[in-house]
Amino acid sequence: MLGHGANSEVTSEYARLLRGLVTKILEALSIALGLEGGRLEKEVGGMEELLLQLKINYYPIFPQPALALGVEAHTNVSSLTFLLHNMVPGLQLFYEGQWITAKCVPDSILMYIGDTIEILSNGKYKSILHRGLVNKEKVRISWAVFCEPPKEKIILQPLPELVTEAEPARFPPRTLDQHIRHKLFRKDQEGITK
Repeated sequence: MLGHGANSEVTSEYARLLRGLVTKILEALSIALGLEGGRLEKEVGGMEELLLQLKINYYPIFPQPALALGVEAHTNVSSLTFLLHNMVPGLQLFYEGQWITAKCVPDSILMYIGDTIEILSNGKYKSILHRGLVNKEKVRISWAVFCEPPKEKIILQPLPELVTEAEPARFPPRTLDQHIRHKLFRKDQEGITK
């Protein structure tokens, strides 16, 4: 087993490389929207403010997977989410009215768009509704990194260049913290599509 120092170095290097990948992806997403390359990254706090948060999900073996859900259906509030896993299927995405199990591709990292980019793009990019399932034969583990703007400092709203008379703003201005509270309140009131 690696000592604490080695783990820390590996984690720091992974974060550094991932941060570079975030810049490249946000640049490509900006250009595809007809914006300057660095625009989305600037809107989520730039290199200095964008927060990377690691969450490890552990799904134990469950003999009757149909009776348990590892993580309920949700979208992530983040800008982007990167996911590594131990090659045990269980991530499902809601696509065209049905749940699709993501393929486990060796030596790959999954990336999906979260609420922050959906808001900034005025819905041109969609936050992915997804859930995590348990497995009846194997333990499932995933390592998710959420790329989030500061919770209180930045106002999330559709970018002015993406709002027109034909396509008015679909989201009200809110901080990330306000968006999280709104989402939790709405979920408590209405439930979430499953």
